[in-house]
Amino acid sequence: MRHGIVLFTSDRGITPAAAARAAEVAGFDAFHVPEHTHIPVKREAPHPRTGDSSLPDDRYLRTLDPWVALATAASVTTRIRLATAVALPVESDPITLAKTIASLDHLSAGRVTLGVGFGWNVDELADHGVPGGKRRTVLREYLEAMRALWSDDEASYAGEFVSFGASWAWPKPAQAHIPVIVGAGGTEKTFRWIAKSADGWLTTPGDTDVEDKARRLREIWHEEGRAGEPEISALGVRPDPENLAKLEAAGVTETIFGLPDRSPDEVEAWLQRLAGKLNLPAGSR
Repeated sequence: MRHGIVLFTSDRGITPAAAARAAEVAGFDAFHVPEHTHIPVKREAPHPRTGDSSLPDDRYLRTLDPWVALATAASVTTRIRLATAVALPVESDPITLAKTIASLDHLSAGRVTLGVGFGWNVDELADHGVPGGKRRTVLREYLEAMRALWSDDEASYAGEFVSFGASWAWPKPAQAHIPVIVGAGGTEKTFRWIAKSADGWLTTPGDTDVEDKARRLREIWHEEGRAGEPEISALGVRPDPENLAKLEAAGVTETIFGLPDRSPDEVEAWLQRLAGKLNLPAGSR
């Protein structure tokens, strides 16, 4: 089971480059960042954790662009995966976003993992012209269109929300297939969507009984005719050995730990302590 970290990026505290470098030195496998283009002041959508329009963290208002953040991280690391937890692709132009992600994967020698969300903040989506009730359809079309641009010499796509004729688009990603992980509540509907359109599941802070949900995801995965096993990333878990062993036995392939909103020195010390608890290879630290 791999271990990653997520930095809730903002315009204060440790930079993504410094955090990614420290995480790589400490032996972690992946570095994740989130995405919000903006937060409308007046909102109808409740936050999943607070249940109302209040936000649990003011960094929602200050989030850095994920692709710029990961590009800076790529320039100072060589091994660690560069991931989003989660990005909101439907808030960008799919052709332009495909180019951005392909460029990052090309320049980082194939280290990108695309974590995506449907978007809890439908007011934010509405400002981008995305109907809240159609956000799953829009995301599916975006992913299909981007995959065509990443893989086909002459790519084209025709859908309800994305459409373009035969086009050339290079660079292609260094990876033959960029992994796509969906961060959403562990429901039957979500798992069916993942089995048809993605490579795995990222749990949310509200998900309990991860072991049972992981088992159900694997059942649906095979019902839909998918080979192998889905990736399962567990967010915000306890780092004690017994809990980690249970998650690994349940099919969890990665744990993701959130970095504290502290000074750079404190974050780096925190990473070293967590690496010790997880028994990460001493040679990498």
